[in-house]
Amino acid sequence: MKMEWVTNKMPKSDDRNLPIMSKENVAKARAFHESFPQYTVTPLADLKGMADYLGLGGVYVKDESYRFGLEAFKVLGGSFAIGNYVAQEVGKDISEMTYDYFISDELKEKLGQCTFFTATDGNHGRGVAWAAKKLRQKAVVHMPKGSTQMRFQKIVDEGATVTIEELNYDDCVRLAASEAEATPHGIMVQDTAWEGYENVPTWIMQGYGTMASEAAEQMKAGGVERPTHVFIQAGVGSVTSAVVGYFTNMFPDNPPKFVVLEAAPAACIYKGAVAADGEHRICTGDLQTIMAGLACGEPNILGWDILRNHADVFISCPDWTTARGMRMLAAPVKGDPTVVSGESGAVGFGALATIMLDEEYSDLKELLGLNETSHVLMFSTEGDTDPDSYKNVVWNGAYAKD
Repeated sequence: MKMEWVTNKMPKSDDRNLPIMSKENVAKARAFHESFPQYTVTPLADLKGMADYLGLGGVYVKDESYRFGLEAFKVLGGSFAIGNYVAQEVGKDISEMTYDYFISDELKEKLGQCTFFTATDGNHGRGVAWAAKKLRQKAVVHMPKGSTQMRFQKIVDEGATVTIEELNYDDCVRLAASEAEATPHGIMVQDTAWEGYENVPTWIMQGYGTMASEAAEQMKAGGVERPTHVFIQAGVGSVTSAVVGYFTNMFPDNPPKFVVLEAAPAACIYKGAVAADGEHRICTGDLQTIMAGLACGEPNILGWDILRNHADVFISCPDWTTARGMRMLAAPVKGDPTVVSGESGAVGFGALATIMLDEEYSDLKELLGLNETSHVLMFSTEGDTDPDSYKNVVWNGAYAKD
């Protein structure tokens, strides 16, 4: 099975959602995260040897396996959404709220008890559970069928009420939404936006901006003013549009080329790009893929709007794509740092390596202008969040290319 790709030929909209990821909004999210005592900037791996091997000027991988000790970036969005909701409930702006105030008895007495509901394949739910516990609130998490016991237990360990349902991801979203609506002080924390549910997904996208802003600063500190290309994966498209939106706002006159990667069984954004009419598409069924965090069939409508206006290429990726990326990042060129990248984290690197090394994708390589002057940024959004699956891919060679 090949990677399938399409260029962006969709009609543009009025682009009203791009300001969601303005520098000012992202700075507010960054300040919120920096107030947590657990906050540190995650590493940006500069793979100099790999760049030479692939024929590129630079390859940079943002390693989110170090984020808040949770091995994934998702906590950035969930925590900022919870923080904004709490601030709204007590009549404050998030910029007035510090971590110390969030955990104070004064706030607890004023706010009372909230319960945050979500659906997850693992990382998002763990992030919401962690943030709720840190901010002295409750969390209820529903996981789709096929979720691993390892990921289930990690969320339980964060103090949440957790279930694995006989439903796919998108149906778990609907279940969590209905329960939140029926619960006093219940709130849905999901990055899937739909009509009438847009505030929380907006906050989640802005929370992800912390990761993008760190990466931009790290590249600049290393002597690279801007990436020429950004490879970014998509589930519902929230982190995708957050990254695309942030860098478009940063470099409005000369943005990087944006390449969007999806798991083939759940490539709803890619299918919308193929249709090229500006309307999003939905993938149904069990959406079976090792890229569990990307197994989402319904796009965030806010994010979709940003992507249809600013993404350049959309790629539907078979599982071997990310497996290749996982193995190469785990055993890079001598002298390069190792990146432990999980199934949903390595698809960008796997796709880049495939484009640069496999002759059958030479037309895509030429189209994107990938060469020795290119500086490519990507995001390893999770570490080995499922250690058994990670070992099966990296040690045992599972999901080799057909």
